[in-house]
Amino acid sequence: MTAYKSCIRLIAALALALCAGHAAVAADADPRLATIQNGQLQGVALTDGMLVFRGIPYASPPLGAMRWRPPQPADPWAGVRDATKFSAVCMQPRAAISTVYADAVPKMDEDCLYLNVWKPAGAAKAPVMVWIHGGAFATGNVTGPAYDGAALAKRGVVVVTLNYRLGIFGFLAHPQLTAESIQHSSGNYGLLDQIEALRWVQANIAAFGGDPDNVTIFGESAGGLSVVDLMTSPVAHGLFQKAIAESAYAVSVPELSHARFGQPSAEAIGAQLAEGLHAPDIASLRGIPADILENESAAWFAPLPVVDGWVLPHQVVETLDAGRQAPVPLLVGFNAGEVRSLRGLLPHIPGSSADYEAQVRQRYRDLADAYLALYPANTVEDSVLAAARDGLYGWTAQRLATKQTAIGQPAFLYLFEHHYPAEDAQKLAAFHGSELPYVFGQVGPNGWVSRNWPKPPNTPDEVALSDAMIGYWTSFARTGVPTAAGQPDWKPFADGGAYMDFQDKPVVATNLMPGMYALHEEVVSRRRAAGNQGWFINIGLASPTVPPAAATTNASATSH
Repeated sequence: MTAYKSCIRLIAALALALCAGHAAVAADADPRLATIQNGQLQGVALTDGMLVFRGIPYASPPLGAMRWRPPQPADPWAGVRDATKFSAVCMQPRAAISTVYADAVPKMDEDCLYLNVWKPAGAAKAPVMVWIHGGAFATGNVTGPAYDGAALAKRGVVVVTLNYRLGIFGFLAHPQLTAESIQHSSGNYGLLDQIEALRWVQANIAAFGGDPDNVTIFGESAGGLSVVDLMTSPVAHGLFQKAIAESAYAVSVPELSHARFGQPSAEAIGAQLAEGLHAPDIASLRGIPADILENESAAWFAPLPVVDGWVLPHQVVETLDAGRQAPVPLLVGFNAGEVRSLRGLLPHIPGSSADYEAQVRQRYRDLADAYLALYPANTVEDSVLAAARDGLYGWTAQRLATKQTAIGQPAFLYLFEHHYPAEDAQKLAAFHGSELPYVFGQVGPNGWVSRNWPKPPNTPDEVALSDAMIGYWTSFARTGVPTAAGQPDWKPFADGGAYMDFQDKPVVATNLMPGMYALHEEVVSRRRAAGNQGWFINIGLASPTVPPAAATTNASATSH
């Protein structure tokens, strides 16, 4: 069957080559047409000469025996394929209706490896921005207006958004899956989907006026961590030239075959999951219908990337310390109120300052004074929120800026502090993801946010802030330096710890949250040295007793 499919692909490719002249004439006659390696597409004409092509397959459907295998290239097709509608989204649980992120989930299907392309008017060798959505590797999609690429494309960049496998479908490791893999790997199928999409971009984006040699990957939350994982994955190197990580979290993740940092191996987690599903082998798991598998696994499988020795050779922090990440310019940052919308990550908040301080001192011992200086006992709830924010997102952003600078690449750090009355009324000021409507131009008279999302005011100042952020993001994609018309110059982190503070307007600042990075880097360094504690949401009052200082600590622990 594999040989047969290869022959079909070869015949189709030859047919496309023979018809190239005719296809070019057709494309000239109808600008909605584009010819890629697999065949011809018809998209949708938008305003200002832009086009969008939706639901383009970048890989074969991962069904049946292809469940939990690396993605394979999409098959060619005859004729003109309709590219006017979004595809189904990947299998996922539905968000609780009460959360700020709740929205109607479109049709779900295991056949979900599709992407969308926004082409600017007259695009020729235009910079390319590839968006990777967030959702804790369990939820999320790129249908609908939230990640509409039109506002970015108006600035002359080709925008690509993609779906990738989530949850058990994207991140299950299992000894039998490892055994059947020629790379002796399992568990990173969602990341491999992202890499396959980037390979598709290399092969096809010129058909949309994009430059395959000027690709920027960008993402938020789990999408931000995906960006970091792609930066530290040798499999992805060379597929992009710049990276933007919004609210990424460089946490410890399971390793394929060995328990480490207080976590069981990924294979052990997968084997336990299979046992709970009464599946004696992988063939049985592959035989469970997708909707049943999703429903029965979602409640107790926490999807994370896996240190598998192939896609991810090491923990992210280890690769960064070795300077083996992709040598590309980086734009990275986080939001001031990250955890205000993620209170499920928080420990129980003590009712008194004395109880709070006692718990901090018991858990942080010789680091307690430094901790309490940053997160004082006289503002308990705010301190708990700030500590969780910094341990997950602030430390990650500054570490990435520090390590990218160390290998001689420009890094641009930001803090998003902007908030508005609708957010304040819900105690959500600058919450996790709240920069996204500004990055995607969803503010102003035609702005769109999901049903529970506090809507930004329809004012010129809000539109101006969005315009500035779009300018910074797209200019970075174009040149590697973020600039925006009429806005201050964004200095690189190497320039005295400079960062951009997005308040009601962009403000240049230096020395972000003094002491924050040093404290959390020291805690992570001690956990790494001890080897029996991970670093994830075990921060502040959720922390086990922090290990004592090792005889020698990571040099980066005391830098910055």
